[in-house]
Amino acid sequence: MSLPWVWGATREDVARECGADRWSPASSSRAVRAVSVAAPPEHVFAWLGNLRLAPYSYDLVDNLGRKSPPELRSDLGPVEPGERVMTIFTAVEVTAGRELVLAMSPGLGRRLFGEVVVSYQVIPDGTGCRLVATLRFWRGEGPLSRAHAAALAWGDLPMMRKQLHTLAALAEASHSP
Repeated sequence: MSLPWVWGATREDVARECGADRWSPASSSRAVRAVSVAAPPEHVFAWLGNLRLAPYSYDLVDNLGRKSPPELRSDLGPVEPGERVMTIFTAVEVTAGRELVLAMSPGLGRRLFGEVVVSYQVIPDGTGCRLVATLRFWRGEGPLSRAHAAALAWGDLPMMRKQLHTLAALAEASHSP
């Protein structure tokens, strides 16, 4: 697979099962984005908790111009299922230190984008880790639904790329070996 469905991901990243796969119909579209991070997996996973505060993408576009916090907010504690994340998602599954699964919350986001589930996995790789985001989205069957999925995949690509790069840079900069 290629753009817009896969960016930065290895074959192993694409083949790996994740929570988004379990929370989505088999007929849903699947996109995988990934980056390598030179920081320990537990530190990178802690940064995923900050997604409760901001999306860490293009703040002007998806955070109403508010700047995403540049510091790790450890006072938030671990993400728990049921918590709101990035305003339009709800945490549905958390495997401490390994995976955070988010589903689109009811409301405007779901009406605009359809059903969306995102899994963030932190995979140790020996020198740090891989941060892998797998998205599943669907809005029924048929050619219009496939066109909608392709438009979402293209629209998500720059946003998720920015988010993963930002989280990786912040995790690397804040980790002191």
